Amino acid sequence: MTNLGMQKHILVVEDDLAIREMIGFSLQNNGFGVSKAESGTQALELMQKQRPDLLVIDWGLPDFSGVELVAMVRRDEVLKDVPIIMLTARAEERDKIKGLEQGADDYLTKPASIQELIARINAQLRRAQGFEKNQHINYCGIRLEVDSHSVWVDEQAVTLSLTEFNLLKLLLQNSEKLLSREQILNHVWGRNAHVENRTVDVHILRLRKALKPHNKERWIKTVRGIGYQLTRQ
Repeated sequence: MTNLGMQKHILVVEDDLAIREMIGFSLQNNGFGVSKAESGTQALELMQKQRPDLLVIDWGLPDFSGVELVAMVRRDEVLKDVPIIMLTARAEERDKIKGLEQGADDYLTKPASIQELIARINAQLRRAQGFEKNQHINYCGIRLEVDSHSVWVDEQAVTLSLTEFNLLKLLLQNSEKLLSREQILNHVWGRNAHVENRTVDVHILRLRKALKPHNKERWIKTVRGIGYQLTRQ
């Protein structure tokens, strides 16, 4: 079982049905949440609904290569920090280097034991968790510290619920970027949460109320019919 606290969600991108199911089954038996995609396009669709904690990507996909998918993930503002392990039959050093240069964090050559894959996954998740614990996000007088779940606005402490904290964190990580209600729901509450879009609006109102004494609530812009954007413009 994974011992990294809250259940981590792994997206397995593999076009071979037997391998995809075997990896998914083994990961679930080891305490992970799992989504599975058979193509790069399907993987991108799933990631728009829920940000995974880690990606396992096969090199050879039917629509475009796993290396291309890695590059796409690294260019995405929401997904760019997700750890990636490439799983492939390519054993040559130049292929490994190409995958790592595009942004993969680790590389396993098939056939790889599931025990080794799980060990590599846990190592990458521990590494990512370590980075997050030391993470500070600053935006124009708003400072958020991930490890202590603390927020300061103009050097004054602001008390937020866990949901408002996670909502502000997502907005800060994607400042100036328009986020749809569906994206916010999936990244803050999770894809499988049974909540409505109206829930986002309620928590945005609460977050604005917390920021209002500091005159920062106006930075959370409503884009009618779409969602929200954190911007000073």
